[in-house]
Amino acid sequence: MERRVKVKVEKLCKSFGDLKVIEDCSFQIYDGEFVCVVGPTGCGKTTFLNMLSSLLKPTKGAVLIDGEEAGPKKHNLSFIFQEPSAFPWLTVEENMAYGLRAKHKDKAYIKEQTEHMMELMGLGKYRRSYPKELSTSTEQKIVIGRAFAMNPDLLLMDEPYGQMDIKTRFYLEDEVIRIWKECQKTVVFITHNIEEAVYLAERVLILTNKPAKVKEEIIIPLPHPRNVEDPEFVRIRNYITDQIRWW
Repeated sequence: MERRVKVKVEKLCKSFGDLKVIEDCSFQIYDGEFVCVVGPTGCGKTTFLNMLSSLLKPTKGAVLIDGEEAGPKKHNLSFIFQEPSAFPWLTVEENMAYGLRAKHKDKAYIKEQTEHMMELMGLGKYRRSYPKELSTSTEQKIVIGRAFAMNPDLLLMDEPYGQMDIKTRFYLEDEVIRIWKECQKTVVFITHNIEEAVYLAERVLILTNKPAKVKEEIIIPLPHPRNVEDPEFVRIRNYITDQIRWW
């Protein structure tokens, strides 16, 4: 069965004065796909993601979702940032419902989505707890659940596990894959960690140095959960590493 195109990026360009950060970047993402974006340090990955989310306007080109120009008034765009972003003054339950309330969703729908996501994330027993009372991994689960609870057209994740230890990172990577499969949402995940990209993605986009464009797209045909010692996993990881290292 042919997959439907969810996101189409057409000749995207972004400049800050004379500095070209993104240039003539075109690709598409399919409905329900998990895509990771990698590239050299400082190549413009976060700028790239900010344009997908409409936080930044392109200098030229367009980002289309379901054939319409992407915008927060027309589409549900959820974003998970590098820094911890659970609201410390809200309980787990209140955090989970925050985005839905901001979108003025019906109270019954908010309750249903909040309960469903707390159950999926295993957070029900913490519903009245505050983030500071929880572990780092549990706090990040709140953020993941809050983003998926929005029923997003597109979920954008900007190196959300970069500051975590290896054990916590692998645990949360498995959690996000589990929730992604359950909710069948379209995810774009920025990371500098190539092993993480190969562990998570159905497809990896490799960006060039500035001005960034898509150098190559790599399909990852391995089933989840993935074994980082699998020879094919190692081969793909090494290949992507070489594509970033040599130009």
